[in-house]
Amino acid sequence: MTAYATMFLSAFLAATIIPFSSDAVFVGMLALGYNTWFMLIAASLGNTLGGYTSFFLGKLGKWDWLEKYAKVKREKVESWSAQISKYGSALALLTWLPFIGDVIAVALGFFRLKFWQVAIFMLIGKTLRYLTIAVIWPWVEALVG
Repeated sequence: MTAYATMFLSAFLAATIIPFSSDAVFVGMLALGYNTWFMLIAASLGNTLGGYTSFFLGKLGKWDWLEKYAKVKREKVESWSAQISKYGSALALLTWLPFIGDVIAVALGFFRLKFWQVAIFMLIGKTLRYLTIAVIWPWVEALVG
């Protein structure tokens, strides 16, 4: 498997409900000298597609499943509904956040937001995440190196 495929896969897995840090893989590969732009593309696409997976898992969700398996009260989910109604698909910009990002992606699917709107905001947010790391990396490397 090439380094870029490894980056894609690690970013994909990190954006699903599997706890994994693609940031560490991204930084490690930058430190090894892999092409920043190819790494950015692989990480952004992998992480975005993983986020879409979480979104579609949310679309499969049902109220009784949340109450039965996740032990989440209906009132709590309805309070999330108010926030999602208020901010809409723009919340997908935050799906890059550790821990809560996966929950946001699943919630956006659960509340049946329009996929293409979510998809665009999710791609932007996740790309900005890796772009920020790529921009900061040379300064960090200079301090450490």
